[in-house]
Amino acid sequence: MEKHTVSVASLPLDENTIPNSQIRKVDLLPDPGSRLDAMEMKEKPLGDSSIPYRDLTNAATKKESIARLIDKLDVETNLRYQKTVEDTYCNVYSYDYCYFSKVYLPTVWWTPESLEKVLQGQEVEPVFEQTVDRIYSSAIHDWFLEWGVSFGWERMFSVDEMQTKVNANGGIGIICAKRRQRGLSGHIVPVVPETDLHKAYRENGVVVYPLQSQAGKLNYNYFAEIRKDWWTDELYSSYVFYYHE
Repeated sequence: MEKHTVSVASLPLDENTIPNSQIRKVDLLPDPGSRLDAMEMKEKPLGDSSIPYRDLTNAATKKESIARLIDKLDVETNLRYQKTVEDTYCNVYSYDYCYFSKVYLPTVWWTPESLEKVLQGQEVEPVFEQTVDRIYSSAIHDWFLEWGVSFGWERMFSVDEMQTKVNANGGIGIICAKRRQRGLSGHIVPVVPETDLHKAYRENGVVVYPLQSQAGKLNYNYFAEIRKDWWTDELYSSYVFYYHE
């Protein structure tokens, strides 16, 4: 489920975009059918009260609760994130990770017509496949550049910088890459706090491969050394690093 969509934005991309007070996030309502052990309703937040939210009390509670969240989502085994013949679900996992971390990342986004109305200050009800539609990883790359700052995302320019902030503050890091060939899968991956058991890979004290958690062709609760800097692969035309407290 990572195909590119063209509905992410109706305005030119601009890395220096200032926050837009008119834009509004889109979250559909949780549904009992959206579960870790089900493949249905991936466009909706998980309807499972046992999933822990990030505890924002301080940096330590943030990191402890993120570790519990990763354990609970258990991307390696839960059915919601397993690849199918047609699709992989990096965007779904990244959305769930951010949703329960109390940070906004879209899994659905306004259609161009709805976006225009929202930016004009009109009230638009989120209705799936009418006023909003799924947004996939290549389009999320563009979304970050245009709308990320409006939702508190800060652009980073090195994985060392991002891993350092994630570790220090219990914040949320994201790597998102846009597929070069339109219509094919991009990729999006959370960068997560290091633990006693799971570390980023460093060379000369500098993070080269941050500690990540992903759904995709292969699913990992944690990984670093087992992967290269995948975002620089020639499959992708562009990539971005973003961080949110």
